[in-house]
Amino acid sequence: MGLRDSGDVLEWASAQLDGPILDKHSTGGVGDGVSLVLGPMLAACGAYVLMISGRGLGHTGGTLDKLEAIPGYTVTPSQEAFQQTVKRAGEAIVGPMAALAPADEKLYSVCDVTATVESLDLITASILSKKLAAGFHGLVMDVKVGNGAFMPTETASRELAQSLVDVACDAGLPTNALLTDMSSCLSDSAGNTLEVCEAICFLRGEIPSKRFKEVVMAMGAELLVLGGMESGQEAARVALQATLDSGTAFERFDRMVQGLGGCSDVVQHLPVAPVTFPCPDPCSGVIARVDVKALRMAIVELGGGRRQASDTIDHAVGLTEVAGIGRQVARGEPLAIIHARSQVDAERISGSLSFAFTIPDGHAEPQGPVVVDRIFRR
Repeated sequence: MGLRDSGDVLEWASAQLDGPILDKHSTGGVGDGVSLVLGPMLAACGAYVLMISGRGLGHTGGTLDKLEAIPGYTVTPSQEAFQQTVKRAGEAIVGPMAALAPADEKLYSVCDVTATVESLDLITASILSKKLAAGFHGLVMDVKVGNGAFMPTETASRELAQSLVDVACDAGLPTNALLTDMSSCLSDSAGNTLEVCEAICFLRGEIPSKRFKEVVMAMGAELLVLGGMESGQEAARVALQATLDSGTAFERFDRMVQGLGGCSDVVQHLPVAPVTFPCPDPCSGVIARVDVKALRMAIVELGGGRRQASDTIDHAVGLTEVAGIGRQVARGEPLAIIHARSQVDAERISGSLSFAFTIPDGHAEPQGPVVVDRIFRR
C-alpha cells in the first residue's frame, strides 16, 4: 500500500462511468497480443478498460511497442485526450503514468543492484502498485508457465499468481488469475506490426490460433463475471463472441486508436518488412518442443526487440505462420516465415531459428490445454 500511496490514486466517481473499470495483466510471452483484442471486446460489453502497459525487453514483447507500430498512436496522451478516449471508446491502452506509484521505479532500481529482482514479494508489490493506484474494480492476472514464461518453473508461477491474487484482494481489488501455457508461440505471429495485423483480423472475425482465442475468451469471461456484468462463464463467453460477430469490438478498437492520435485504416498504414523468407524444416516429423525464448530472441536479432531499455526497435520485423507443438511437418516445409529488413538478416537467423523446434524420430505428445489452472483468493 505504501507504493500505491507514493503518488496519485485515481478516483473515477466524478467521471460518471456507467460500467465497471477492469484490467488484465500478463507476465509476458511471445505472440501474446491478447490485450489488443480483449480491451475492445470488454468495452463493447459495456466495461471500461484502462490498461497501463509496458515495453518489451529481452524475450518478452510489449503492448506499447505493438501500438506504437501504428502511425500517430501516442502512449503518453494528455489527461484530456486520455479521459475523452476512455469515455468515447470504453478503453485506453497507455504507458505508465509518472504520477502513479512513483516509488515503484525507485524500488525497481534498488532491486537491480541488490540482486533481488526475482523476489516474489517485490515482484508482487511492483506489479500491483500501479494497478491499485489506478482505481480498478476488477483485475485478472495471466501468469505464464512453460519454457517461455517469466518464472522459471510452474511451481514458481503458481506461487506468484497466488501472491498477486491474495495481496490484491486484501487491498480491496477483486482479482483472479489464470495460469496459461507459454510452451509455444501463443498466436501465429510474433512481432509488433505482425501482431497488430493479427489482432485486427481477430476483431474482424477472421479467427487466428485457437489457443490465442481460448486465452482471450477465458480472460474476458473471468473479467465480466468479476465485474458483475455476467452471472457465469458461459454467458460471458456468449457476450464476448457477440462483440466479434457484430463488429462492435473492432469499432471500439478503431475509436481508441483514433482517440489517441492513430490513423484510421490501420492495416494500410503499418510498416512492412521488405523481405519475407521461409525458415525450412530440416527433417520430417511432429514438433515435440518449441524453445519460445529462442523465437523471441530471433526477433531481437532482427531488430524487433530490445536487449536493454534504451534500444530502438524496428516495428516491421518478426515471424508469421509459426509452427506449434503437435504439428506434423515435412522436410523443407517452413517452420515460420521470417519478416526481415534484408535478405542477409533473414538468412542469418534462419539456421539458428530452426533449432528452436525439436522434432524427434519417435512419437511426440500433443500439446496440453492452454489454460492450465484458475487461481482464486485463499
